[in-house]
Amino acid sequence: MNQVFFTHKWFSFRPLKLLSLFFASYFTILMIGGWSIPVFSQNTSEIRAVWLTTSDTDTIFDRPKMKEAIANLASMNFNTIYPVVWNSGYALYPSPVAQRAGIQPFVHRGFQGQEPLAELVQEAHRHRLLVLPWFEFGFMAPPTSELALNHPHWLTQAQDGSQTTSSAAGEVVWLNPFHPEVQKLITDLVMEVVNRYDIDGIQFDDHLALPVALGYDAYTRNLYRQETNENPPTNFRDAAWVRWRADKITNFVEQLNRQIKARKPNAIFSVSPNPYTTAYNSFLQDWLDWVRKDLINELVVQVYRADSSAFLREITTPEIREARQKIPVGIGILTGLGNRIKPIEFIREKALAARRERLGIAFFFYGSMWNRTPELKAERKSHFRALFPRQSHRTATNINPLPRNGI
Repeated sequence: MNQVFFTHKWFSFRPLKLLSLFFASYFTILMIGGWSIPVFSQNTSEIRAVWLTTSDTDTIFDRPKMKEAIANLASMNFNTIYPVVWNSGYALYPSPVAQRAGIQPFVHRGFQGQEPLAELVQEAHRHRLLVLPWFEFGFMAPPTSELALNHPHWLTQAQDGSQTTSSAAGEVVWLNPFHPEVQKLITDLVMEVVNRYDIDGIQFDDHLALPVALGYDAYTRNLYRQETNENPPTNFRDAAWVRWRADKITNFVEQLNRQIKARKPNAIFSVSPNPYTTAYNSFLQDWLDWVRKDLINELVVQVYRADSSAFLREITTPEIREARQKIPVGIGILTGLGNRIKPIEFIREKALAARRERLGIAFFFYGSMWNRTPELKAERKSHFRALFPRQSHRTATNINPLPRNGI
């Protein structure tokens, strides 16, 4: 977009000139660096978030880098961070729950010997950033992890007995989300974080789910027969079979939400899924049902599309528009993975499209925002800074403490 310049003769004080001056100044501010910045209402709880990962970065574990990251994001008027705490079958904080379960023979500490999550929360709050620890792997785990090796009866499978699927994290297995022991493990890990740290909520993503081809383990087969008097259909996309499994995951989300809110009524339960059609049909994740039943308080839909028209279609779906009427909704935008860093023009085009729809933004991930990038670091930073010219602090208070009765 071409930048617009306004000129004025300061010696003219006619009303029309003054009015022109006002609008010229206003819109020039909003067009910083060529960005036409949509302005949110002061009453809008706009999501301005970044994921902090352990992929290609040690920001979480290195105290100086962590403090620098928090200061950078605060100076750019971000208001929310999602630091990973559950990855590859391991808790990234000292976890008695993980040790008792026999899945973690070591304790994660920071490089300076600190407890990384505790210090990160303290530093983020000092800068008025919300912290929602991110349980990235959800029901997913590497096949070589202690979690998978020590608890094989927790794993689910496809009809042919295979247990692994391909993912962005490589070959993985899936915990059975319908098994009570699996549900207890995930619940205990979440509640451990909720109880021990001064967090503002928690987040799961597209791994609080199950690939649609799975669910043919002995436990789930027996459970389905008990409830329906039928065997699971051989067609894993059978509508009733998909709905039964999706409803079971929804029931777990409802139970987990109740436990979180019983301990911290104002905690934000955030979910970052795929767009709805993919989430439900391919991963049994009926997040629209979760929104309708008040089971989640924030939605950040991952729309990692390279094509602009496809991106726009995904952020203007009826499901997103419905969700936005109830809870804060944001769009996950990819800034890069590994050495495949997205150009800043790609990022800002997506960011501005989301903001024009009055949607929040979450960037994946901090380590690829301006490190190892094709542009100069200072140039990249200036573009991110221009995206949010004004502060927009969030609180974890104006939410539904508990889902409505009758679920």
